[in-house]
Amino acid sequence: MRHGKKFNHLGRTAAHRKAMLANMACSLIEHKRINTTVAKAKALKQFVEPLITKAKIENNQTTEKGTHNRRVVFSNLRSKEAITELFSTVAEKVADRPGGYTRIIKLGNRLGDNADMAMIELVDFNEVYNAGKPKKKSTRRSRRGGSKKAEPVAPAAETKTDDSEE
Repeated sequence: MRHGKKFNHLGRTAAHRKAMLANMACSLIEHKRINTTVAKAKALKQFVEPLITKAKIENNQTTEKGTHNRRVVFSNLRSKEAITELFSTVAEKVADRPGGYTRIIKLGNRLGDNADMAMIELVDFNEVYNAGKPKKKSTRRSRRGGSKKAEPVAPAAETKTDDSEE
């Protein structure tokens, strides 16, 4: 039975799992994409997305909040270089994104043991994938009906036909 099993233990002890996820998160932050198994990628996504949210500029407006968030993230990652990269470069790129900072792309099966492989990457750092799409204009929509302004109805455009074509 799987009562209360909220996350994948990945066949490891708690200490081994925390260390592995911390190392994978540091690699993801430094290299912007890594190849791993699908199960580890899903576990890493749950691990790293709250840390990226803590690193965002809007969550670190005051010195006290910034220091607290850095210490919380450091307790999970334990790498000064990764923290510096996360709070500077990554935080600037994801500033306007309301979540969903990572993307998992399935790659197929590994030759040795036929494990499902995937690439997990930070969404805003893939220039090839985002190049063709124009930046989406965000609009705020309210659920209230509100007062809609009456738009003047423009008459249908009349087309000229030229009968004297040769």
